[in-house]
Amino acid sequence: MLLYALKRAALAVPFVLAAATLVFLLLETAPGSPTDHLLGDRPVPPEIRERLERAYGLDRGPLERYGAWLGSLARGDLGWSHSRARPVARLLAEALPATLLLTGTALLVQALVGVVAGVLGAATRGRWIDRGLTAGGLLLCSMPVFWIGLVSILVFAYLLPLAPSSGMRTPGLTDASALGRAADVLRHLALPAAVLGLTSAAALSRFVRASMVEALGQGFVRAARARGIAERRVLLRHALRNGLGAVLGLTALSLPVLVSGSLVVEVVFSWPGMGRLSYEAIQAKDVAVVLATTLLSATLVAGGSLGADVALAALDPRVRLARTRYAP
Repeated sequence: MLLYALKRAALAVPFVLAAATLVFLLLETAPGSPTDHLLGDRPVPPEIRERLERAYGLDRGPLERYGAWLGSLARGDLGWSHSRARPVARLLAEALPATLLLTGTALLVQALVGVVAGVLGAATRGRWIDRGLTAGGLLLCSMPVFWIGLVSILVFAYLLPLAPSSGMRTPGLTDASALGRAADVLRHLALPAAVLGLTSAAALSRFVRASMVEALGQGFVRAARARGIAERRVLLRHALRNGLGAVLGLTALSLPVLVSGSLVVEVVFSWPGMGRLSYEAIQAKDVAVVLATTLLSATLVAGGSLGADVALAALDPRVRLARTRYAP
C-alpha cells in the first residue's frame, strides 16, 4: 500500500507544476503590468518606472523570471507580494486556514446531504419525494454558484436576517470569550459553506441514488429481504454499504470542484481565504501570489485525488493491483 501511494504521489508532481506553468503563461499574455498597478494613473518619470521594475525583477524576460521563481521555490521561498508589500508565504499562512475551514465544512455538508438525499431518493423511487429531490438536484446543478450565493445573501441575510452576509468575523468583536468568538465564526461560515456544499451535494446524491437502485436489484438484497430483514437495515447495511467505496472515492474526487468553487464563494461572501487572495492578486497582476495560490490549490486537488485512490485501493485490493500493474 505504501509503494502504491508513493507512486501515485510521484505522478501528482508534474500535474502541480503544469498548473503553475499554465497560470504563469496566462498572466504573461494578460494586458497590463504590475508596475501600472503600483503607480496607478499618476504620471511618473521613466527612471522611477525602471527602478520599480528592476526592484521586482520585472525588467527580465518571462523565461528568466519563471526560472528564478522555480529556483526560489526549490529553496522554499515563495517570493514577495508587490501589491501587499509582504512575503507570499505569510499571506498564504493567513489565508489557508480560512479556506480549509470553508472547504472542509462544505465537504462535510456535501457528504451528509448527498448521501441522505440519495438514500431517500432510492428508497422512494418513482414517488413524489424522489421526483422532488431529482428536480431540486437538477436545479442546483444548473445554476451558477455565484448566483446562488447572491440569492442566499438576499434571502438569508437581508429578507430573513438569519446569518451575516460577508466576512469571517464581526468587526470589533474583541471582548467576547473564546466560545463566543467560535460561535461568531460559525455564524459567518454557515451561509458560504451551505452554498458551496449543497451545489456539490446535488451531483453526489444522483450518484448515490443510482448506485443504491442498482444494488437493490442484486441477488444479495433479495436474499436479505427473503430472510425477513427490515427494509431500513436492507437499505443501510446492504445496499448502501455495497457502494460506500465508490461514494467515498467520489467525495474525495469532488475536492477540485470545492476548491475551484471556493474562489467564487469567497469573493461573493468576502471570505478571507485563498480564493479571495488569488482574485485580488489577479486584479493587481501579482504573479508571485497567483502562482503560490495556484500551486497550493493544485496540491490540495492532487492530495484529494491521491486520498481517493488510496481509499479505493484499501477498500478494494483489485484496484491497487490493476493500477500498479498497468500504470505507465
